[in-house]
Amino acid sequence: MDYLITTDNMADFPKEYIAEHDLRTMSLTYLLDGKTYDAENSLSSQEFYKKMREGCMPTTSQINPEEAKEKLVEFLQLHKQIIHIAFSGGLSGTYNSVRLAAEELMEERPDCRITVIDSLAASMGEGLLVHKALEKQAEGLSYEEMVAWLEENKMHVCHYFTVDDLFHLYRGGRVSKTAAVLGTLVNIKPVLHVDGEGHLIPLSKVRGRRKSLNALVDSMEQKMGSFREQNDIVFISHGDCYEDAVYVKEQVQKRFGVDQFLISPIGPTIGAHSGPGTVALFFMGDAR
Repeated sequence: MDYLITTDNMADFPKEYIAEHDLRTMSLTYLLDGKTYDAENSLSSQEFYKKMREGCMPTTSQINPEEAKEKLVEFLQLHKQIIHIAFSGGLSGTYNSVRLAAEELMEERPDCRITVIDSLAASMGEGLLVHKALEKQAEGLSYEEMVAWLEENKMHVCHYFTVDDLFHLYRGGRVSKTAAVLGTLVNIKPVLHVDGEGHLIPLSKVRGRRKSLNALVDSMEQKMGSFREQNDIVFISHGDCYEDAVYVKEQVQKRFGVDQFLISPIGPTIGAHSGPGTVALFFMGDAR
């Protein structure tokens, strides 16, 4: 291995995956009930979403350049060549913080090389890109080939998700207060995706939870295109609603014959904005 692949905790990998792949990550933080948490010191997903259901409203913070530099220095102790896959620059300033820190470090240490990739992805969409990169690295892709592969393929990582509570989207500025109130009254469930600029964009509205979950799978059928054979594994994340994630898994399995899945809770830093009851489906497709 002639380079190290790193990422951040917004990829929402289970701890077991991180340990198995010896994956190094940076951590965005969140504030809840006056206490700051990070990836090493965090509430369980059940505890976090229970507090949200009880009315607690967490706030989140991006990684600043100083924090990014400190982590990159730590990573450089393991390898002088790093490819860092960052949380969408369309949703956070973290990518830019890491990029600035990398540029500063390479000026100070000409013997190191750091490339920071804006994944333009979120949650396990970012995770799927990292997973594919780790596979390509195991196949022997060089540093330059990996950077090129990531830039060429990151727009093929498709994100589709639905939320159970429109008020969390209202808090994040994704829907108006009127839309949140009226949608809740008539049981409207929006389907959203992450677009080519890494922003969350509402796509459609359906009435009822089961229809919204089926709409995620419908989106996969519409978007896979020539990447159908590359979906040997599909990622699903959820906001403390595992049974709904399993339902989506079963539908994908039934319709497309996929037999490998990674299901994981949506971490608190993203969950603070999407809320409990969110279900997200990630796969490779022709275009977002």
